[in-house]
Amino acid sequence: MVCIYCSGKTKVINSRPQKRLAQTWRRRECLDCGAVFTTLEAVDYAGSLRVRAADGHLEPFTRDKLFVSLYKALGHRKTATADASALADTIIAKLRPNVHSGLLERNDIVTIATGVLKNFDEAATVQYAAYHKG
Repeated sequence: MVCIYCSGKTKVINSRPQKRLAQTWRRRECLDCGAVFTTLEAVDYAGSLRVRAADGHLEPFTRDKLFVSLYKALGHRKTATADASALADTIIAKLRPNVHSGLLERNDIVTIATGVLKNFDEAATVQYAAYHKG
């Protein structure tokens, strides 16, 4: 990792795993300018997971696509951006047991997302389900 300020080499001075989000939080220090900054190391889902769509074709799994669909369903809330982000992380954590050889089924994503939304916001559940039916 290079420094975000001077592009110098950095060293890790503190590291903490975040199990729920499957991320690692790291505090880094630049060996050249001495700056200290934080990074998050996370899985590259698009490079690791594929989703089988309803018509059978495969596409990369992207957190952004999940986030956008949740954001649209949560559009009536003042905190839609933060809510969609947190819910996307929760849904991804719940999807992990459903991954088989790097493959997820679209219906598994929709089912889990609908269940998570149902516990959070009934109106968003209806909106999400209407868009993702079939």
